[in-house]
Amino acid sequence: MAADTQIALPRGGTLRAAVAVPETAGPHPGVVVIHEVFGDQPEMREVCDEFARRGYVAAMPDLYSAGGPRFLCVARTMMEVASGRSGRALGYLAATHAWLAERDDVVGERVGMIGFCMGGSFALAYIGASAAEVKVAAVNYGEVPRRANALRSACPIVASYGGRDMVTRSHASRLQDHLERLGIEHDVKVYPEAGHSFMTQGSHPIGRLVFLPMRLGYEPAAAADAWERVFTFFDARLKAG
Repeated sequence: MAADTQIALPRGGTLRAAVAVPETAGPHPGVVVIHEVFGDQPEMREVCDEFARRGYVAAMPDLYSAGGPRFLCVARTMMEVASGRSGRALGYLAATHAWLAERDDVVGERVGMIGFCMGGSFALAYIGASAAEVKVAAVNYGEVPRRANALRSACPIVASYGGRDMVTRSHASRLQDHLERLGIEHDVKVYPEAGHSFMTQGSHPIGRLVFLPMRLGYEPAAAADAWERVFTFFDARLKAG
């Protein structure tokens, strides 16, 4: 089970996070998990647990846990997604990445990143604009920058989108076009039968109404295929050799 922990921030203060560790002896590859807009939820912790079962040390920062009242943190984070500019959230990811890579049970140069929804957008922003030493990334129904140059520094990417998601489904082809133009290794797939958030079993009845055009909901067959692609992609780049 993912356990609570605290990550020190460079300018003071701490960031709440969840960490899941394999039962087998390490060191292991690591993965930074970036949650959806709903925050630190049970289904996001289950993602950490599944990576641990697969032999990864997984760390998920709570992007809403630092910087003041929760509603302000949520608003600030959403504005950062909308603007596409680096802000506090990307700083929190950098702190989590550094904390994870420095652990004794992690091979520091073998760290990947996975993001969902808003987290997928942040994953692209983090790996695209800096030499962050992330070896592989999974982007799941995340928004993609309009300009290919925003992903100039990106690592290999595996990405999944739902064809019924009227908001982000077009971003799949944009991502594929960008990565092909940049010559970056990738595996991008759209699942026609799935909507948004189809890879995790979250319960968000209000979210389903607020984000109605996104067709939120778990889709077992699509999820199973998407997860198989993710772990195949990650294992080949973080465990091989």
